[in-house]
Amino acid sequence: MKRAQAIVALVLAVLLSPVAKGEDAKVALKLAHWLPQAHPLHQSLQQWADSIGKESNGSIAVTIFPSEQLGRAFDGYDIARDGIADIALVAPGYQPGRFPISAAGEMPFLISDAKLATPAYDSWYRAFAAAEMKDTHYCTGMLRAAAFFQSRTKPIVAPSDVKGMHVRPSDGTMANFVTLLGGTNVQTSPAASRDLLERGVADATIFPWGSTVLFGVDKAVKYHLNMPVEMGVFVVVINKAHYEALSPAQRKVMDNHCTTEWGSKLGNPWAEFEDAGLAKIAAQPGHEIVKPTAEQIALWRVAAEPLVKEWGNAVRKAGGDSDKIMSDFVAKLDQHHAKF
Repeated sequence: MKRAQAIVALVLAVLLSPVAKGEDAKVALKLAHWLPQAHPLHQSLQQWADSIGKESNGSIAVTIFPSEQLGRAFDGYDIARDGIADIALVAPGYQPGRFPISAAGEMPFLISDAKLATPAYDSWYRAFAAAEMKDTHYCTGMLRAAAFFQSRTKPIVAPSDVKGMHVRPSDGTMANFVTLLGGTNVQTSPAASRDLLERGVADATIFPWGSTVLFGVDKAVKYHLNMPVEMGVFVVVINKAHYEALSPAQRKVMDNHCTTEWGSKLGNPWAEFEDAGLAKIAAQPGHEIVKPTAEQIALWRVAAEPLVKEWGNAVRKAGGDSDKIMSDFVAKLDQHHAKF
């Protein structure tokens, strides 16, 4: 009798199992990023994760680990590649030279608006991501709002003002720019930037408006050059083996959330948040917002020209046709009315 009951129980367990019912086995995925939970991109990523859970009927559960819990901001790509996280937010510019094609989105004075440029960037970069980020599965990409020179002890108005200053750059392209202008780079994560400035290790930083307030950088700087220097490129990648281990139905759910449209859904609230930060800084006492003249902007444009040459050299060294790649990117920006 007991043996018969055991057999019945085993049969029922098999019949009621997800495989027997044609259901997907539950999968738990970890998503890593370095931003605080108060950041709008964290909130957008949570909506993205919730949407994945809903569309997969609960078979995919994405848990987010913010604030560098699973690794440093500079290591986002490797965190996903090595399986420390299943999914990671990556700033390609945090590792200069590693993703040369992607860096086209970091060129100064090229892009006018992050919300308009995000679909241009993502739809353009998909043709290159499979090769340039081949160790992972590329999901989607976005541009954050522009970053600006912000300083402690003196205003930065012309390119010559950067000479001799210690600057925390926003990415590798801006690090090259600082060097080109005669400054010295001081590398650190966004979260550590305030401390660097308050201790006098850095004289200035290149930061977007909203994050200046969020990370407390506004407590350490006084002068703000109201001239957008560059946009930052950010992408979401998935560990390749973990993506391929998903069932066909689960991969379809992930594919539905790895689109240009989702790049905009993730990036747009972030861009709006950054743009709104200018008014918050302007309302604070003791801050000086400097508007450059047309002549000064022209000087900045000329000073940035060598960066495009360096970018082209890096792309050609990696085997790419830099002229065509940049031409295609500019055409995408024009198509989306996002050219500076």
